[in-house]
Amino acid sequence: MDYYSKQISQMIGELSSLPGIGDKSAQRLAFHILHMPEVDVKRLADALVDARHNVRYCSCCQTLTDQDICPICSNPKRDHSTIMVVEDSRDMAAYEKTGEYQGVYHVLHGAISPMQGIGPDDIRLKELMERLSSTEVSEVIVATNSSLEGETTAMYVSRLIKPTGIRVSRIASGVPVGGDLEYIDEVTLLRALEGRRDL
Repeated sequence: MDYYSKQISQMIGELSSLPGIGDKSAQRLAFHILHMPEVDVKRLADALVDARHNVRYCSCCQTLTDQDICPICSNPKRDHSTIMVVEDSRDMAAYEKTGEYQGVYHVLHGAISPMQGIGPDDIRLKELMERLSSTEVSEVIVATNSSLEGETTAMYVSRLIKPTGIRVSRIASGVPVGGDLEYIDEVTLLRALEGRRDL
C-alpha cells in the first residue's frame, strides 16, 4: 500500500535502487530533496545529468574522468614507470588520500569472479597489457582487495605480466590498526606474518 503520492513513491523507489540505500534512507533523501530550494534541486539534477553525460574512461589508466586523460596521468611529476593496479576508482582515491604514492594507476573496474560470471575479458586487463607494451614500466603493484576475487585477479595479473620481465609486487595486508588478534581470521594473520618488516 502506498502512503505517498505517485511522484513521491516513484522518487523513493528510484533512490532505493541505488547501492547502499534502503527504503528508510531513500525516504529520508526524498523528503530532504523535496524541502530543498528549487534552485538547489536543479543544481543537483544538472550535476547528475552532466556527470553521466561527460564522465568517461581515461584513455591511459581507465579511471573515470571528464577529460581524455585524467589529472594523475597528465601530471609530469608523477612516476610513470610505476603502475598500481586497483579494482575501481574508489580504491585509487583511497591511495591518493595517503599522499605517499607518487606513481600512476590502472583501474580494472572489477575483479575476476567465475561465480558471478566475470572473467578476464570482462575487466580492463587488455588495456593494461597494451599500456605495458607501449611505455617504459619498471614495476606493477597489484593492489586488488584481499577477497577471493581480489586474490584470483592478483594471481592472474602476475602471470600475465611476469613473462614481460617487469617487476610485479603485491601490497601487504594483514592486521588492521586497532584490531584484536583473537578476532582476526587465519588468512589475514598469515598475510600479516608474511608481510612483516624490521623495526
